[in-house]
Amino acid sequence: SCIWGPEHRAFSRYFCSRTVCLGACGWRPGETYCILARGGCLLSLTLLKFKSRSEPVPPLIIGGEEIPFQIKRVPNAKRMKLRISATREVTLVLPKNISVKKGLAFLDKEKPWIAKQVLKIQRPIAFEAGTLIPILGKNYQICHVPDRRGLVWIEGENLLVAGPAEHVSRRVKDWVLREVKSVISSKARVYAEEIQVDVKRIAIKDQKSRWGSCSSRGNLNFSWRLFLMPETILDYVVAHEVAHLKHMNQNVMT
Repeated sequence: SCIWGPEHRAFSRYFCSRTVCLGACGWRPGETYCILARGGCLLSLTLLKFKSRSEPVPPLIIGGEEIPFQIKRVPNAKRMKLRISATREVTLVLPKNISVKKGLAFLDKEKPWIAKQVLKIQRPIAFEAGTLIPILGKNYQICHVPDRRGLVWIEGENLLVAGPAEHVSRRVKDWVLREVKSVISSKARVYAEEIQVDVKRIAIKDQKSRWGSCSSRGNLNFSWRLFLMPETILDYVVAHEVAHLKHMNQNVMT
């Protein structure tokens, strides 16, 4: 098919009947071109490329449960990848030359692995009275004690929270942030001393796509959600990021 501007319409019958000539110029039937002509001579034949709409993404069902899922196209990616965030969201990374259909076939093949990884990640926890909260591998029940003095503390197998009921969630979250920074800072300095590096700054963030990271300036960032994981996982992540202070690459063995 041909697309013509007003100045080119006079040549439409002439060139569309000259398929042999167009073929010699690289024309392929079924494609859309812009043809520039003057004085009965073909000056240029340009293939028009249109952005196709992305194919609909079906829901990702794992064990009868719908898991948050997205497809992310990364032009410089060399191969298909799967990423699972701390919030159980699955991301399928596709290079620019891989179709969505092929990516979904890859995803379907890897569903057993996805199911295994998702099950390892705790569901989002509401910091409310009566909720069981895992802290470094041990469960504690949040108990609201309005008549007690203090803020938040552990007593036996309970996490006690004083004050008004409407402040329970915020107080628990603030307590978790303080405690996780204290625990991670202590462990990071121990690991740093072992490999003779200095920890400049440690920040606790609401990172959902990664457990930890190390900036080019040597600052360490960690997700507060590590406090809700078994201590062995927290230890591994902290040791891994501290090791980046000495070897700034992703091939660090810890």
